[in-house]
Amino acid sequence: MSALPPALVPRAVFRGWKGCRLSPGVQPPSSGPGSSQLLAPAHPTPGTMAPPKDIRGLLGPFLLLLLLLPQGPSLTIPKEYKRPNLLQPPELMEEPPERVVVFPSDDVVLKCEATGNPPVTFRWTRDGQLFEPGREPGTSLVPDTGTLLINGTQAPRYQGVFRCLADNRLGTALSRQARLIATGTPQWPKEKVTPVEVEEGASVVLPCDPPPSAVLPRIYWLNSRIMHIAQDARVNMGQDGYLYFAHAVPSDSHPDYICHAHFLSPRTIIQKEPITLRVTPSNALKHRPPQLLVPRGESSAYVALQGGTLLLECIPEGFPTPTVEWLRLNGPLPAERVSLENFQRTLQIQAVAEEDDGEYQCVARNSQGSTRHTFSVTVEAAPYWVRRPQSGIYAPGENVRLVCDVYGKPKPQVTWRMNGIPLEEVDADPRRTVRGGTLILAQVEPNDTQVMQCEAGNRHGRLLANAYVHVLELPAQILTTDGLQYTVVENSSAWLHCHPFGAPAPALTWLTEAQAPALGLDRAFIFTNGTLWLSSAQLSDTGTYTCHAHNTHGNTSITAHLAVKVATRVELTPRSATVKKGETVTFVCKAQADPSLSPATLSWDRDGQPLRETPDSDRLVLEPQGAGTEVLTVAGADYWDQGRLRCQARTELDVVEAEAMLRVVGRPGPVSELQVSELEAGRWVTLSWTPGDEHNSPVEKFVVELEEQMFSPGQWREAAVVPPVPPQTRLALSPHGRYRLRVLGANAYGRGVPGTPSTPITTPPAAPDRFPAGLHGEGNQTDNMIITWEPLPPEDWNAPELSYRVQWRPAGDGGLWAEAMVTAPPVVVTPTPTFTPYDLRLQALNPAGKGPETPPTLGYSGEDVPLAYPENVGIELINSTSVLVSWILSSHEGLRGHLHGYWVRYWREGTAVNQGHRETPPRASEQELEAREKLEMRVLGRATQAVLGGLRPWSHYVVAVAVLNGRGAGPFSEEMHFNTPEGVPGPPTWLRLQRVSDSELALSWAPPRHPNGLLTAYELHYRPVSSPANASAPVAVSFLPEQLNVTLQLPAPQAHFRFALRACTRAGPGEPVVRLGSTAPEPVLPNLDNVSVVQVGNDFSVLSWTPSGAQRNVEFEVQFQAKTTAETWQEHWEVSGRANSTHGSYHLRNLQPGTAYWVQFVGRNHSGEHVPFWRGDIHTNGTVILVQSVTSQGWFIGFISAIVLLLLVLLGLCLVKRSKGGKYSVKDKEDTQGDSEARPMKDETFGEYRCGDGEAEEKGLGSSGASLSGAGPALGSDDSLADYGGSGDVHFAEDGSFIGQYSGQAPHEAPAPDGSSGPPSPGRPPPGLE
Repeated sequence: MSALPPALVPRAVFRGWKGCRLSPGVQPPSSGPGSSQLLAPAHPTPGTMAPPKDIRGLLGPFLLLLLLLPQGPSLTIPKEYKRPNLLQPPELMEEPPERVVVFPSDDVVLKCEATGNPPVTFRWTRDGQLFEPGREPGTSLVPDTGTLLINGTQAPRYQGVFRCLADNRLGTALSRQARLIATGTPQWPKEKVTPVEVEEGASVVLPCDPPPSAVLPRIYWLNSRIMHIAQDARVNMGQDGYLYFAHAVPSDSHPDYICHAHFLSPRTIIQKEPITLRVTPSNALKHRPPQLLVPRGESSAYVALQGGTLLLECIPEGFPTPTVEWLRLNGPLPAERVSLENFQRTLQIQAVAEEDDGEYQCVARNSQGSTRHTFSVTVEAAPYWVRRPQSGIYAPGENVRLVCDVYGKPKPQVTWRMNGIPLEEVDADPRRTVRGGTLILAQVEPNDTQVMQCEAGNRHGRLLANAYVHVLELPAQILTTDGLQYTVVENSSAWLHCHPFGAPAPALTWLTEAQAPALGLDRAFIFTNGTLWLSSAQLSDTGTYTCHAHNTHGNTSITAHLAVKVATRVELTPRSATVKKGETVTFVCKAQADPSLSPATLSWDRDGQPLRETPDSDRLVLEPQGAGTEVLTVAGADYWDQGRLRCQARTELDVVEAEAMLRVVGRPGPVSELQVSELEAGRWVTLSWTPGDEHNSPVEKFVVELEEQMFSPGQWREAAVVPPVPPQTRLALSPHGRYRLRVLGANAYGRGVPGTPSTPITTPPAAPDRFPAGLHGEGNQTDNMIITWEPLPPEDWNAPELSYRVQWRPAGDGGLWAEAMVTAPPVVVTPTPTFTPYDLRLQALNPAGKGPETPPTLGYSGEDVPLAYPENVGIELINSTSVLVSWILSSHEGLRGHLHGYWVRYWREGTAVNQGHRETPPRASEQELEAREKLEMRVLGRATQAVLGGLRPWSHYVVAVAVLNGRGAGPFSEEMHFNTPEGVPGPPTWLRLQRVSDSELALSWAPPRHPNGLLTAYELHYRPVSSPANASAPVAVSFLPEQLNVTLQLPAPQAHFRFALRACTRAGPGEPVVRLGSTAPEPVLPNLDNVSVVQVGNDFSVLSWTPSGAQRNVEFEVQFQAKTTAETWQEHWEVSGRANSTHGSYHLRNLQPGTAYWVQFVGRNHSGEHVPFWRGDIHTNGTVILVQSVTSQGWFIGFISAIVLLLLVLLGLCLVKRSKGGKYSVKDKEDTQGDSEARPMKDETFGEYRCGDGEAEEKGLGSSGASLSGAGPALGSDDSLADYGGSGDVHFAEDGSFIGQYSGQAPHEAPAPDGSSGPPSPGRPPPGLE
């Protein structure tokens, strides 16, 4: 059987149980108004008695319980039941109050209103006798009601107890008793008030005693100026209205203490005659203990009514003014309901409860003593309803049970009346019984309709309740709408409603579409309210069902249509996940519903709280992905995101859900409730705390951090690491500190947030715990010793102040210690012998005591420069660039300090010309060493050898060694000379290539800057670039060391080749210099001189020029544009034709007469780009405006001539020096550049030439051979063609005139020896030796 809705609870009592079908714990849902009151079938039909098989075994005991119950619930006639002019017994709607107090001229209104059908009539009784309004003077009834009106002037004669009775033919309703009290206006009787005279310090009581009245007045004490008498703990008013003085003072003397009584109902304020109080000053005031003015005696008893207010009062007298305290002897005072009023003289307890019963005590005390009073409080209660009888409508034959359950203290007496008549005065009926406070009417009949009254009372009050019993006969009706459509999903419960109503209860039958009893289904069950329940509905249950209802007064039927749909299911459920804080996680949910229904609507919640997107945050994103599918994304997951996530798929018929758990892990939360114990032994504290949230990862340790607020405020440092269990530790703090402590947890994800720090803890001073570190003695002069140490940080002083005791004595003599007291280092000891050892001691002291001493430490007085020097310096060759230098220090006597190491100096004195033995020269002086360019190495410690690397091969070196101490270096040893062997040479300085023809290239080169020996040959390797690297071996050619150029006949015409040239010594070949060359012609810009316009016609112009240098047959374009066409030279150029640089002129045609034109020559540079290299303008009417070339200026021609003359002079000097035996050298720049390899030679000009041995000559002539024209022939190499005229760097004057041609000077190379662009002479002598 499927589960039932929570609303379907079992019914305790059923009326007309015959034939009902019931399962324990099963109650049908409401099918309309008043459904809970529906009757079970009174006349079962065949086949309707069998309950479902799964509840038959439980039905018997429950029905037996119903048989034993003497009553059923009353009928409630639903508003849907169609019954005209239904009768109703009288029912009181309003009744008079229990007590009515009236004053003269006040009219009396006693309300009484009731409803009923037939309409009710009203009667009144006074003191149990019939009272007839209208007949009695001054009385009347309000029309159409039972409200009694009494004229105010007649009220005193009608004082008594009144009751209202409401009647119709179905019964009589009775009102509560209303006592009418008529009283006069209160008047204070005339009295003579005697002045009150007391001595200062005595107690005083001023009486009030207002006149008696049915209404209690409010009491005020005022003076004749209508100002309140000031009250305090000494002067205050009691609950009786008296004014009490604990002791009188002279300032209390006044003639006008007036008591006022305010009666609220008559709106009257009356006052007593003024009382005069005279206080006689006293010079001998006596202190006295308290005495109670109110109440008198040691104890008293009080009765408090439950729900009311309890007031207990204690007013003491005495001097000094007593204070009052309140106690409860049998338990604590109810703090939430208790208050102390009137300067603690009154204890007030609101809403008195039964547990307030007990003993209370007030204690009055001052400096002279105390007194007390005990109150025994008994809590009683006026009658109140526990369960009052209820009116009801019943069917014939039912049992009626009217419960009148009343509680009070003392226990109320309960009596019953029938239609206002005491039950004992009514004829006895065996069907009517009273058991305790319950009235039972068995097997009621229609003539049993009546109104019953239950009345209960004790000495504190009375209660009255009316309850009518209305017995009806009603024909059967079905209140549920006919033809309702019910739709459910399979395997759920179907509830088909049929709400019958009638008296007696109708019998009910359900039929299927085949007119078979619905109870024939094992899954069917009919509830007492007529609802048919089909558990686990199946698709086959779809159809029309009929409900029949009948009783002795009629029958009726309705139909209900049931449709069963496929249940919604979740096809893809979200999966549980565990993520780190800050990560993003997604959950997917997909549901499928019956095709005839709307697609399922998805919703998400976490732990029952809905999850929704918010416009101001993108942490939660719900993304639909088609019908019935949704993805929940949680971005930046936090701890509050974890929990049970539920996806609900909802249709109009059912709801299915799937769940997943999200766990967010991370660092622990902050600890709480950090407790720190009091200091133990001046520095130890015990910490305990409550661990914070572990965030799903167990805490592995706790870290205790400490902040020292005196010396490092705001800086927290780790003080201890504590295991996770138990969460406590013991920690030692340094003396004289102010500390705060905090604790944080750590788990697998790191350290968490620290908890709230503790309150500051201050530790007392103590002697220092440790000695200073770093005790050291060393002199900075030859006759002193400076003693230093690391001062203790302030947090280690253990006191506000700290000083140091420093002691010293010569080492090993065991003599007395010299000492000094200082507050900070250093201590300077002087005079001392040079470099003498001393024993040192140090101790920290503060006002609280002495700290520990340092262990004896050895210190030394000041050092002096060494007198000793190394001996037996030896050299061992490792290779051509490294040697091993060794030495010995035969004696330490001249060291005069600590040996710090050795200073090795070495320098190069030139090329190793003679490899044979040389006689060792004497030791060089310091001045001689300083005069040379030296290299050095410092060898620390006591090492006696060192490796010198980075030496130049085939060089002569000198080395010397000196001793180092703290003062400096001593004298150097004797100089040691040695030669490094030959090594492989460096790459040739440069390699240049020049295309000679389609199959020839001219090569030239310069010797290596670092030959590292005697050159024996040059090796050249070349191969075509297009061939694979592993194809045929490259062609190898050797040259004598004197040869520096060659012209090669290459195997392939107009091809590209790779050339590698290296120099050789006896040690082998060196690194190559590599170049790419080509025999194919390449684009080049023409180099033109003296461009001019030689002829201008109406439609043409002739331009002429002079070819420059050896350049021939270079073609270029001639372009022009009219000046009116554009303001710039970048648009609308027209091509006139192509010209050849060798022809020397061009005929520009197709021009317009009288028009000015821009003209430009455009060629291709080495990159193949079209660039202009000359511009000018012409005018076809004969006027020519030229952009003049700088080459046509006289000053430029003179400048170029001077440079050519200077070059000729320099060339002549070189030839003269050569004829005199001079050598052509390659400058060795190793001293400044080290051993470097030849760099790729870019931007060179062939024919570099240097003469002379000196570096200065080399620098002076390094660029003297540059081409004056700046242009050269196209070269078959990989050098930039811009260096040889291929650059687009064209210069013009401000007016656009041509001032120069592109230049291509390589800035760092010299020309070839003959100053031409061709290769140098093969007869050049070999390079010189350094």
